[in-house]
Amino acid sequence: MATAPELDTPANALDAFRAEVRAWLADNFPASLKGKDNSMSLLEGPSNASADELGWVKAMGDKGWGVPTWPAAYGGGGLDKHQARVLAEEMGRVGAWNPIGGMGVMMFGPTLLEYGNEAQKQEHIRAIAKNEVRWCQGYSEPGAGSDLASLQTFAEDKGDHYLVNGQKTWTSGGQWADKCFALVRTDKSKKHEGISFLLIDMTSPGVEVRPIRMISGQSPFCETFFTDVKVPKENLVGVEGQGWTIGKRLLQHERSNLSGGGAAARLFAGKPMAALAKEYRGANDDGSLADSDLRMRIVRHEMDQRAFMLTLRRAAIEAKSNQGPSAASSIMKNVGARLTQDRAELAIEIMGMNGLGWEGEGFSDAELAQTRTWLWGKAVSIYGGSTEIQNNVIAKRILGMLDHQ
Repeated sequence: MATAPELDTPANALDAFRAEVRAWLADNFPASLKGKDNSMSLLEGPSNASADELGWVKAMGDKGWGVPTWPAAYGGGGLDKHQARVLAEEMGRVGAWNPIGGMGVMMFGPTLLEYGNEAQKQEHIRAIAKNEVRWCQGYSEPGAGSDLASLQTFAEDKGDHYLVNGQKTWTSGGQWADKCFALVRTDKSKKHEGISFLLIDMTSPGVEVRPIRMISGQSPFCETFFTDVKVPKENLVGVEGQGWTIGKRLLQHERSNLSGGGAAARLFAGKPMAALAKEYRGANDDGSLADSDLRMRIVRHEMDQRAFMLTLRRAAIEAKSNQGPSAASSIMKNVGARLTQDRAELAIEIMGMNGLGWEGEGFSDAELAQTRTWLWGKAVSIYGGSTEIQNNVIAKRILGMLDHQ
């Protein structure tokens, strides 16, 4: 279908675009997928997708609406923020979900659009927009977590290529990834200025991935080893020594998306807290929750949740006007992590013993899933930059405090 025609007023143009979106969704979104969000999680392996799911991925990828505001020249939707909002509203109306995601969308793509050269954008952005390539992040190392700038993975200049040796850890989805965006050291005599941003093919000889099993029973993270891995010089993003600047920008995108995407999704996932409480704790004759103390805590949580979502929306608008996320993403990341953990704790309290099952008879699938969600939630205040790191960012870059304060 053709794009919306230019009309006399923005309101008329948006009305025309809304009609286009509705017609396109009617033609392309399978009814069997309504309300069933099987989009690939950042921290889960590829699933056995149905024909309808694969068709929906292809339709959204071909249209560019999986990344609606990315430039059309690189496979994005080319929409402005008003059109993107209309698209989101219409997808919500029919129970549709965005199947295009992962680290390529939430972190690497926006960063490459800003710092990559034309050849790199042409090679990588369209593949991300079509969900054809899965990316992972090579940042943390066994001895470089909170002090990331102390990383030691070394890329030695060999003329037409780099030879990479070192180890990364907590590589989310590394065992399923096709490619990795990594911070590596290209100069051992400097700390921050000696770091560069390099793209590494995970199928290259010398790349070894070892999954790490977590308390939740999942293995979404990995140890990743690089032994004499050859990386072409054209895979350097920006210039040598610019990696710390590029890497920090990517982290802003990550934190913004973790709060606006991951945290938001978790806060609205599953049954509403009030309905869950009535199911497990019972209700009065007037339909109100019998436990008055629990009722007040649920109300407070839902008020905080609503305020958070409204603030996220405002921050997203400001980020677009300011050409990207700011240090405020650290605030959103911390608040989103706290609310996610609070919600999981509240749900477990409501379910009682039913919320503590791990396997076996006597527990529903939803109850077993809640146990794992609760355990997984312990990590949200650590990954993407710990709460303590975010507090440092907030203190320095927002409050203007000095190190000794």
